[in-house]
Amino acid sequence: MTDLQFLALDLGAESGRGVLGRFDGNRITLRDVHRFPNGPVRILGSIHWDVLRLFTEMQEALGRAAEQAGESLVGMGVDTWGVDFGLIGPGDVLLANPYHYRDERTVGMVEEVCKRVPRAQVFDYTGIQFMELNTLFQLYSMARARSPVLDVAETLLMMPDLFNFWFTGEKVSEFSIATTTQFYDPRKGDWSLDLLDRLGVPTHFLPRLVPPGHRLGRLLKPTVEATGARSVTVVAPAGHDTGSAVAAVPTEIPNYAYISSGTWSLMGVEIAEPIINERALQYNFTNEGGVCGTFRFLKNIMGLWLVQESRREWQRQGDEYSYDEITRMASEAPAFEAVVEPDDSSFLRPGDMPARIVEFCVRTGQKPPQSRGGIIRCALESLALKYRWVLNCLEELQDVGWTSFTSWAAAHRIRSSTSSPPMRWTAP
Repeated sequence: MTDLQFLALDLGAESGRGVLGRFDGNRITLRDVHRFPNGPVRILGSIHWDVLRLFTEMQEALGRAAEQAGESLVGMGVDTWGVDFGLIGPGDVLLANPYHYRDERTVGMVEEVCKRVPRAQVFDYTGIQFMELNTLFQLYSMARARSPVLDVAETLLMMPDLFNFWFTGEKVSEFSIATTTQFYDPRKGDWSLDLLDRLGVPTHFLPRLVPPGHRLGRLLKPTVEATGARSVTVVAPAGHDTGSAVAAVPTEIPNYAYISSGTWSLMGVEIAEPIINERALQYNFTNEGGVCGTFRFLKNIMGLWLVQESRREWQRQGDEYSYDEITRMASEAPAFEAVVEPDDSSFLRPGDMPARIVEFCVRTGQKPPQSRGGIIRCALESLALKYRWVLNCLEELQDVGWTSFTSWAAAHRIRSSTSSPPMRWTAP
């Protein structure tokens, strides 16, 4: 059978989509079957994901794919953003709506964790970049608050694993998404139970790990009845969306860098073994799981969040701009009015992003952008500078030069320099 079709369900922090891929024996063609918004839901001062609505949208995408492809729809896979999770209790019940990684419960948790286990030791256990939104700090905040949910929970499932469970009934964790937790040990190839034990975080609910490409099984009867998808096998791809994106980089060149840019920008390289050393810790780089046993040595950068949140703030003020309009406004603004550090902690939470950009400029002795287009241009130019700094670091940490280091998946080549980028702050 050469006419095979597969559904990819790709969920990002701002939107999700179902993409139907058809393989005719020679080539793959793609088409969108369903797009839907995503975003945080505020409840009693906390930020959550609306996972039930998201699953409903995913079933809608599956139903449309089944209607269009018929019996030739034979497989599907799910990827999502990293670090967030759901806890399953007795009777396979979701115990609480999963928290959004931008929720404030993790404020100060990096420092608290490092009081119990030194920063260098945490990195040596895991090789993962320190960000207060990581699963490690989310769980530690719950353990520190003595949340009873941790005692009741039987299984922790990362976001793609949770949706896979609802589709198939299988409770496992896929390798690439598991590495985003900051409690996976890449040397042992398993959960870092020692680290969690030292922090007083329970480990009884950690599921079995499976590699990308693992066949999870057929769809459960309720989903088949709701969607008409009768011949579909669910496969776990690289469940972390960046892992799937990097697997699709169209190159056979061994030394290349990639930028996967959405709400977050992920910039790095694909390597066979993790790089866990003092220099990688100093630059706060990360080793996340990839396909075929590889690792993605990269830097998480705040990304287009600064643009997205600025656009949302102007919407709240009554001014609706398309992304095309925002791009045009930025192109008409003066170049390099000011630059910001995209990863500054003041930009992490939802809120008035244009005001925060202005505040950063004032705090660092710069004249703030004078227009909305200037705000967007400032954000984008600051990202470009951060990309250049990250590329310099990648070259240093891998001991490779620009002559053999090609950057793919970016809109423009970012030229390397042996000098430090012209930033007004100390890069983290």
